[in-house]
Parts: sequence; structure tokens; C-alpha cells
Amino acid sequence: MEIQLEKLKKIDAIKAEIKKELEILGEKPVSKETKELENDEEIIALRKQLDEIKERNKKAEEKKKKDSKIAVAIEMLKDELAAYNPLIPDGKELVATLMFEIDNPLSRAEFLNKVGGIEEKVFLKINGEIINSIPEQDVDRTSAEGKASSVQFLHFQFTDKQIEKFKDIKKLATIGIEHDLYNHMTKISEHTSAELINDFS
Repeated sequence: MEIQLEKLKKIDAIKAEIKKELEILGEKPVSKETKELENDEEIIALRKQLDEIKERNKKAEEKKKKDSKIAVAIEMLKDELAAYNPLIPDGKELVATLMFEIDNPLSRAEFLNKVGGIEEKVFLKINGEIINSIPEQDVDRTSAEGKASSVQFLHFQFTDKQIEKFKDIKKLATIGIEHDLYNHMTKISEHTSAELINDFS
């Protein structure tokens, strides 16, 4: 009998120690009553319902976040389309991107400060006939202080006769810049001309 009592005391002591550690960890010790409650059919059903609701709410929240990201992406795409759609040739023009690439930032700033308005000084010449550039009107490409942007978007509008002339790739086609402080001209190759012809509908 004494041995049995001693054994029960040890068991109680171990239980107390485990309960103490559980409480330190912020956990509620399981009791006989708790076990009985856990096995109650109504409680089991309610807990299942609660888990299902939590899972459904979690999925709804995840979907909401995903939809929000998609909405942001769509708005960004709309902005990009609004920016770049005007650069798609309308069937009677060629569109070009002019970029000044100067690695040294000081030299680049010095150059751009000198060539304000250069976007209006670009031209195409087809067998001696000149077609002047029309800068994209989305923003001012030259600041009020006279500094040019390092990237320019240019339109070259053609008449029907000029289109026919350009389609004759045997005729000399050149593109150039004629600014007071910067001049340059280069021949458009027959291969490039053949590709550009596709922009005319």
C-alpha cells in the first residue's frame, strides 16, 4: 500500500512539473474534463465548422490580395499602353526613338544642356526630299531651361507620294540631325528600309 502511495506521489509530481512547463510556454494543460469535452460530438462539429470558416476566410483574404495585385498590374499596363500606343505607326508615318548615350554623367549633362530643341532638328531625306521630324507631344522633350531629354520619340509623316518613293529601296534614304551645335547624318540601309516599309499599311 505504501509503495502504491509513493508511486502516485511521484506521478503527481511529474504531472505538476509538466503542467508548470506548459503554463510557462503559454499552453493550457489537458485535464480529464478537457478530454471529455474534446470528445463531445457537438463540440467536434462546432470546431469543424469554425475551422472551415477560418479556412474560407483565409482563402477569401488571399484572393482579395491577389485581386489587388492584379488591379495594380492592370493600371500599370494601362499607363504603359497610354505611353507607348502613340509610338505605333498609323500607316502613313515612321516613328523613331532617338537616344543620346554618353556614359560620363557630367559630359552627358553638358551636351544635353547645349542641344535644347534638337528633337525638332531631325529629318529623313528620300532621294533629296526632306521630311522633318514631329516630336511626340506627351511631354516637353526640352525643358524650360533649354535642356534636352536624352530620349526623344519622333514621328515622320509621309504623303502617299513620299511613301511610294520610300518603298523604292534603290533610292537613297538618309536620316540626320541638323542642330547648330550637333550635326550628323547616316544612310538607311536597304535591309532597314525593307523592314520599315512594313510600317506603311
